[in-house]
Amino acid sequence: MSDCLFCKMANGEIPVPKVYENDTVIVIRDINPQAPYHLLAIPRAHFPAIHNVPSDSGTLFEELFSAVGTVIENEGLAPKGYRLVINSGSNAGQSVDHIHVHILSGRQLQWPPG
Repeated sequence: MSDCLFCKMANGEIPVPKVYENDTVIVIRDINPQAPYHLLAIPRAHFPAIHNVPSDSGTLFEELFSAVGTVIENEGLAPKGYRLVINSGSNAGQSVDHIHVHILSGRQLQWPPG
């Protein structure tokens, strides 16, 4: 999508330092971190939310969560514990209409969230 901030980042139109990238996913540090480790895993394909991903989209979720797992291992977050968050819609806190996974770690996270 031409006006999507995350699409521009994923396609290199807006340069961002990447923690990880492959052909289908980029992972960046959140510019407004809510924990000592706050990363965003962003698929290069544009879908506003999970419910917008068609069933024939292939391996999107497999590739996304494989990248998340790789980053968790590479950053050493597994022993510390981590939380994965996917927001959908403004009431849930989604500020960019492009599916992405928040990876939070490095402090005691409260439950319930929000």
